[in-house]
Amino acid sequence: MDQKHTYIEKQYIGRDYIRIAIRLIMAAFCFAAYVYERDRDNTVDLFLVVGFGIIAVSIILLFLIQYKTIIENKSVIIDGLWTAKRVKIDLNSIIKVRKATYSNYLFNNPVYNLHKKGSIRFYSSGKDAVVLTDRDGLEYFIGTQRPNEMYLVIQSEMKS
Repeated sequence: MDQKHTYIEKQYIGRDYIRIAIRLIMAAFCFAAYVYERDRDNTVDLFLVVGFGIIAVSIILLFLIQYKTIIENKSVIIDGLWTAKRVKIDLNSIIKVRKATYSNYLFNNPVYNLHKKGSIRFYSSGKDAVVLTDRDGLEYFIGTQRPNEMYLVIQSEMKS
């Protein structure tokens, strides 16, 4: 049974540019140590194995979905990785929708369903978020790569 969703977006764990850069620098360090120490010891091959291991894990993380956001039938459904519980936000209880910057920090950890200071946060990568405020004052920060599109779809779902 194939359903047509109003909006769907997948957030991947390994597609944050800063984390990719960190992993590549670690792999480059391992390869440089392998080349520099090549003539000194037998255990130097470990640097080569670790460097290729970091590259392999980085490639696998590029295809690993952290969460999927679906907007349909006047609700926002956020489905997480493996054992994470599915979160369903009813748009009938939402009183305010706005676009915002997720955080001013350069490094942000990926989170799923993090309850923090009167808000619930969903974030994988990027800087942008759509913030939903419900009747109780609870804010849902949903990190997105397409904030304008998500904002417009939520607005249209709330009006219909």
